[in-house]
Amino acid sequence: MRSLLLLLTISIISGCATLGPGYDENLTVGTVQREIYLGMTGAEVASVLGSPNIVTTDEFRNESWVYDKISTQSVETDTVSATSTLRFIDNWGPLAGAARTNSRSSSQRTLTVIIKFDEFGEVRDFAYHTSRF
Repeated sequence: MRSLLLLLTISIISGCATLGPGYDENLTVGTVQREIYLGMTGAEVASVLGSPNIVTTDEFRNESWVYDKISTQSVETDTVSATSTLRFIDNWGPLAGAARTNSRSSSQRTLTVIIKFDEFGEVRDFAYHTSRF
């Protein structure tokens, strides 16, 4: 009975969880290629991609929206290499003569999307750029 109550409580709490403001899971190259097209309204763009990071206007007061997304991927490895004089201290103990090495690598990916609107508030042009380093 107690575990059922705990499971029910966790389910209710996790069901109410949100991803927080600014979370942009929809901002991918695939989403831009599939969902963004010329003639869309700003409301339609916002419903697909969310709020832009930057809004600017040109000399004719036409808006441009800029979306920036940066993601980081980290990989950490922990390797134990042993020499020929291995022996177990006990069932859970360390290996004698073992050497431990750690390595870590990370890479970052960026996606920038620029959407330009015309005087009617419709998409007149859009572009995107990705990079990885």
